[in-house]
Amino acid sequence: MKLLVDTSARRVLFAEANKDVVDYLFSILALPIGTAIKLLGKERPGGLGGSTCSLYASVEKLDKRYLESAAAKAVLLGPTTAPPPAAASKASSLPFRTKSLVRGVVTYTVLDDLTVTPTSAVSSIALLNTFAVKDLGALQEKHVQLAYKEGLEILRASLESKTVLTDVFLEKP
Repeated sequence: MKLLVDTSARRVLFAEANKDVVDYLFSILALPIGTAIKLLGKERPGGLGGSTCSLYASVEKLDKRYLESAAAKAVLLGPTTAPPPAAASKASSLPFRTKSLVRGVVTYTVLDDLTVTPTSAVSSIALLNTFAVKDLGALQEKHVQLAYKEGLEILRASLESKTVLTDVFLEKP
């Protein structure tokens, strides 16, 4: 993925992304919250920082005699309505498998808040105006890989922030 970074404002303006990246981003919408917590809650102390982690931990600790069935606990802790974790498959480098959702013949523009549109030269120039970029010399292209760690960070940031690409791919000052 190619990021366009405004170095003076220390933010990602937008990224050029291929089909695989956009499929991953759109797949976040199909991910049950229980799976998101399972993926994120144990990766970093404090998990997502919300009450849903406490709820998940309650189910984990609850003795089976308090549940309707053993299957109920499995459903709550590992919902299967979304693609299963990639740990089960070495074919994917992302936290979960994605389905093919968008066409691959197009490059996509992904804004910092994860707004996705097909890329066009005119739109890209218009975005520079929208972001009030005055110094083109302050713009820098940055190539990044979207692997398992970055996939988890994008998932986490998408639940907590409106500046996802900046939060995940730019170093904190």
